[in-house]
Amino acid sequence: MSQLVPKKIAENIYEIPKSARNYMKVPTRIFANEKIIRAMEQKMFTQATHVAWLPGIYKHSLVLPDGHMGYGFPIGGVAATDYDEGVISPGGVGYDINCGVRLLRTNLKKEDVVPQAHRLTEELFRNVPSGVGSKAKIRLNRSELNELLTEGAKYCVKRGLGWDEDIDHCEENGALSNADIETLSDRAIQRGMPQAGSLGSGNHFIEIQYVDKIYDDDLAKAMGVIELGQVVVMIHTGSRGLGHQICSDYLRNVERAMHKYNIKPPDRELASVPTQSVDGQAYFNAMACGANFAWGNRQMILHWVRETFEKQFKQSAEDMDMHLIYDVAHNIAKKEEHTIDGKKRTVITHRKGATRAFPANHPDVPQAYKSIGQPVILPGSMGTASYVLIGQPNGMEVSFGSTAHGAGRVMSRKAALRRFWGETIRDELKGKGITVKSANPKIIAEEAPGVYKDIDSVANVSDALGIGKKVIRVKPIAVVKG
Repeated sequence: MSQLVPKKIAENIYEIPKSARNYMKVPTRIFANEKIIRAMEQKMFTQATHVAWLPGIYKHSLVLPDGHMGYGFPIGGVAATDYDEGVISPGGVGYDINCGVRLLRTNLKKEDVVPQAHRLTEELFRNVPSGVGSKAKIRLNRSELNELLTEGAKYCVKRGLGWDEDIDHCEENGALSNADIETLSDRAIQRGMPQAGSLGSGNHFIEIQYVDKIYDDDLAKAMGVIELGQVVVMIHTGSRGLGHQICSDYLRNVERAMHKYNIKPPDRELASVPTQSVDGQAYFNAMACGANFAWGNRQMILHWVRETFEKQFKQSAEDMDMHLIYDVAHNIAKKEEHTIDGKKRTVITHRKGATRAFPANHPDVPQAYKSIGQPVILPGSMGTASYVLIGQPNGMEVSFGSTAHGAGRVMSRKAALRRFWGETIRDELKGKGITVKSANPKIIAEEAPGVYKDIDSVANVSDALGIGKKVIRVKPIAVVKG
């Protein structure tokens, strides 16, 4: 089969026409500059054309500038399918359901925190369970877990693990309403019970950062970011073993069910069923449970981060202005309304390694940000910058209100382990003034800055396309890895 060569059709926009493969229903559109497009894999292009096969897909199979190879869908992939006539695909969400990021501001300055970085990192590592197989400090029973899966972050706040206002600063207010615990396997429940409130491993982290650049003073102030050197804390984790098990269960279920609907994808990893079918709704409702677990997980960690800062700096979290800026989901499928070819359509928007980025005055943007648009948190690697963007109107037209979720890998974990040594990377980062603590040096090697795309290029593409406006750039002081 011939190689796929995306054609540049506009600045930062490349396209593979639907004529490139006979199964494509729509073109594949890739948002990238020349540097990024050259770093993307041929297998990822093929995978993106597979997504263009989805029954009921609208407009394009999209790849964002952080795009790379995933399971079924590219990571950095977006596809909207008709809610009534289209399909839902577990591969369009992935194994780490609602892997996402939240950003916490403080009124501390870089010079306040740098001298405390080592002790603060050690204390965070002790206070927030992390690493492969890590188990939480809070042991939930079955009834309590059921509440968490139904209520998400709200359950945690109700238990005193956070502030009421935290809920108002989360996508979906920290919970999807369609969660149904009856759709979960006993194995998923058993994996989730000991892990609520744990960071996990891989690319998950807690990162203490300082504001390095402000691009828009007014937008930054609306988020409580007022000056250079201001310290913020970024938390990145997801649904842990529960989400992984939900995905595993439903990939099997959906693959078995496809024959009932005469659905034959070009790749078995793209297993899909009609959204409105019993099988489709079961996955959708189970996925919502995984998403709610993740929001609750990040809420607990946020609470323990506040406690850690209080202990270290001998001040209350309120006095340190430790308010949540926002929490975004990166791997999720949402029922949304979009205007397509002049008509309002109800769709399932699959975002896999992609962030919702709705503009000002959109009804789904929380009241706190209604006047400016939804914040978008774009993490880099532990040795590079991260960004906060704001959703823009053009995104609703070109990307179903979506933008990138981070830097995006250019190297597999296995390749990273062949090339990098964890202790060496840790020492190099220490030489740059960045403290790193991890349960395993192997994770530091797998997550070395060199395995990721240039985060500045990813942010610049989003900004130039008008799908996410740059507001602030932050850089790391200290990182806790799983």
